[in-house]
Amino acid sequence: MRRVLIVSEQALGSGSSAGTIDLDAAWKLHPQVALRPEPFGALLYHFGTRKLSFLKNRTIVEIVESLPQHPNVGAALRAHGIEEDAARPYLHALGTLADSHMIVPS
Repeated sequence: MRRVLIVSEQALGSGSSAGTIDLDAAWKLHPQVALRPEPFGALLYHFGTRKLSFLKNRTIVEIVESLPQHPNVGAALRAHGIEEDAARPYLHALGTLADSHMIVPS
């Protein structure tokens, strides 16, 4: 199964089923997930589920890579200059990654 994560308002659309993520928890890549940087963003491959996801934005790639260095999602977003009013698409992308077990609570 392939998933494309596009961080934009268009990707959210109306009626979109946003993923869920615990904003107060610390997160990290699942131990069975490999992240490979690409010119467009990154590929994520889960060796356990064989799922492949695309991150099509360098900012979300940097946020995902830095998750273990922050006490929670909000701190990770703020560290990358993402303010609360602009966080919605990033939270959607992180929620999708959490729902597909690409990232897990640490």
